Amino acid sequence: MLEQVTKAPLTIYEEHLAKGELAYQHSLAADRPFFFPRVVCPYSGTDRYEWRVSGGLGTIYSRTRLYPRDAESYAVVLVDLDEGFRMMSRVVDAPADAVEIGARVRLAVRPGEQGEPAPFFVLEAA
Repeated sequence: MLEQVTKAPLTIYEEHLAKGELAYQHSLAADRPFFFPRVVCPYSGTDRYEWRVSGGLGTIYSRTRLYPRDAESYAVVLVDLDEGFRMMSRVVDAPADAVEIGARVRLAVRPGEQGEPAPFFVLEAA
């Protein structure tokens, strides 16, 4: 059942993050997920979508390792979530050298740069 849009998609997404959930939109017209939150589906151009909550598991599609001069190294990654959408984030609790393409990761909602809940990932145990 479609809900009447009363909140901005970004607000809904942020409310889910505050609960430790990664929400995404699923297009009813195109029958496929999309992410980052939008008002209309990028595939069909319609507003026929529903919100779903990801299980938070995915596979690293691509990664860049960063080595700041005065901080610990970290990896910026593109993650293919099991639900079928891709998102960019960072891997936390692991040095950049330990992050490899193809590795399985799990969502970890942590405080972002301004203290707001943000989606990060941790490596799944092999």
